[in-house]
Order: sequence, then C-alpha cells, then structure tokens
Amino acid sequence: MKSDLFPGLADITFAERDPAIIETAVITGYEKIANRTLAKGDPIRLFLESIAFVIIHQRHLIDFTGKQNLLAYAGGNYLDHIGAMLGVNRLPAQPALTTLKFTLSESQPAALSIPAGTRATPGGGDLVFETTEISVVSPGTLEVSVRAQCMKTGALGNGLLPGQIKKIVDPFPWQMKVENVTGSSGGTDIENDENLRERIQLAPEYFSVAGPRGAYEYWARTAHQGIVDVAVVGPPETEPGNVHIYPLMQGGELPSQDILDAVLKICDAEGTRPDTDHVFVFKPTPISYDLQVKFWIDRSRATQAAAIQKAVEQAAQDWIVWQKSKLGRDLNPSELNHRMVAAGAKRVEITSPAFTVLNYMQVAIPENTEIAYGGLEDG
Repeated sequence: MKSDLFPGLADITFAERDPAIIETAVITGYEKIANRTLAKGDPIRLFLESIAFVIIHQRHLIDFTGKQNLLAYAGGNYLDHIGAMLGVNRLPAQPALTTLKFTLSESQPAALSIPAGTRATPGGGDLVFETTEISVVSPGTLEVSVRAQCMKTGALGNGLLPGQIKKIVDPFPWQMKVENVTGSSGGTDIENDENLRERIQLAPEYFSVAGPRGAYEYWARTAHQGIVDVAVVGPPETEPGNVHIYPLMQGGELPSQDILDAVLKICDAEGTRPDTDHVFVFKPTPISYDLQVKFWIDRSRATQAAAIQKAVEQAAQDWIVWQKSKLGRDLNPSELNHRMVAAGAKRVEITSPAFTVLNYMQVAIPENTEIAYGGLEDG
C-alpha cells in the first residue's frame, strides 16, 4: 500500500494481479492455439486453472518486489535497506526516563555512594528503573537525585507520576527511601515505518552544512523516534544567527526536557550546524480548547444506531489526534464536522471550539471533551 506521505503520487503496478484477467488470458490463449473451446469441466481447463493460480501468486510476488524498491511502498527490512543507502538507520526502542531521589534516614559523617544500576520500582508489576550513573550523598546531607531509566525499552514505562516509584529493589547497609521526583517519559518502541520513511525523504537535506531548515528538521528527528513533527525558525523571525527548533512528540505530546536536550545535542554539534548559527530548542506552545459537540443519527438507520454511534464517537477522537499531530495546524471544527458526518452522523452541532489560526510553534490540545449523542431524528 502506498504511504500517505505521497498523496499526489500516482499509484503504480508492476504486474497484472487480477485473478479473473489472468485466468481468462491463460484459458483463451490455449483455446486460440489449440483451436478449440474448453468446457468448464474439461480436464485441460482444470489443469490450466491450476497453472493460472501459480501465475497469479507469482504476479503478486513480482508486484510486491518491485514496490519494495520504492520509498512510497517499502516497509520493514526493505525500507531499512533503502534508508541504508542514504545513511539513515531505523531508531531503536528507547527506555522511559525519570529522576529518582534517594533520602537517608539520618545524615552520615562520610560520603555515601549509590552505584549506577541501583534499582527501584513502583511495585505491583514488573516495571523496574535503574540509575544510569553513580551518585553520592555528601557528608552531612540527607539526599541526592540521579537520572534513572526503565530496564525495559518501549512506551510501557511512560506515565508514572511523581512519587509512584518508591520501593528500593537493591538492599543497602543503611536505611534509605526512594521516590521519583519527575514523571516517567520518553520511552518509545522501535521506530515505525512511516516515521523512518519521512526521515529518509528528508535525508538529502543533511548533505548540506549551510544550515537549511530541512537539515535541522532531519537532525532533530534523529534524536528520538517519538518526534513526529519539527518546526525550524530562523531569521527574519528570530535574531540574526539564531535558530529556534520546536519538536512535537507522537500523539501531540510535548517533549520532556530530556528530549529537548537530546535534540540540542544533535543539532548544535560541530559538523551539523554552521559556525555562525546559535541553536535553541523549545517546547511547542499548547493552545488549549474545549471540545463540545452533539450529533444525531437518521431514524431510518435505527437498526444500525449503536454501530454508527460508536463510529461517530471514534471519528471525533481521531480528529482530536489529527488536530494535535502537527505543529501550526489550525484548530478546524469544519474537519471535525466532515469526519463525523462521514462516519454516519445525520447532523452535527459543534458548540466549541471555534476556528482558530495557529502559528508554527503552536499545537492544539483539548482540555475538556464532551461528545454527546442526541438520539434519532427524522430526515
């Protein structure tokens, strides 16, 4: 299937795959050569139909193989090989990160070291976080904070609130308690095909070190596979020589400080930016809105009402995700109306939000959501 990344690109077929066309071609070809008509039960016809089945399978393989050489269609390992030609590799899964604070019951006269790899857990499951570096409780003090990462990669370690990680796994010779002082975030699964495809498309931009916006966007997206959009702003919108970068995370989430630091580290490296550029990385500005919408279903479709209601409500949820998946996307209730009607609603009444123009560093985030079903009404 062709990627949505190339909406204006015509579809392409490397080999005819329609079973009816292939089977007809095989049988009529034989009939022409043999100068005879084959009845449906003719053993020769049955044999030719089995040959047609093999040809159909081969045609599918030919078409699939051809398309896997094209960026618009390739997936999995085939896409990895296309990326390798441009030096673009699929980003691996990343663990969730947090900050743990270790607190002694009483101060000690000597410094106490907490080794890297010290583990803590929220308990009640198999999520465990380990410190990533040695930390030291200085003499006369009670606490120290240190970065920690989930021992399992992927998004499963995200979303823990401050204070939820509070059980020490590794025993210490002194009494100590632990808690996370920041929420856990940044964990992500291995980079998906669509994100990798977009980075491959952007790859030629990084051939230049003259500071084009596309190059900064490419490098920013290599910092973390959870980054789905990047706004790069330079003069005249900024001071001369200043480059502002705004990364947006999957699902419209705002980046954590760890993500901002990772983007800055890559984009501000020598060989990535011109010597005259000063790079700054910021969180996008969230524009909050309330979603209040009510819909009705045509009474003539009463027997399907339950399924339609579910589809319409899902369309509204999909609109929320669509709305916050790109920086600078105007807050557009007309798109919401279109999606809900297409899903089966007869009529949609949107009280909020109103159409709102967003700039390049803004993203629309819902604060309160109310999707109400008004019932059936006559057409």
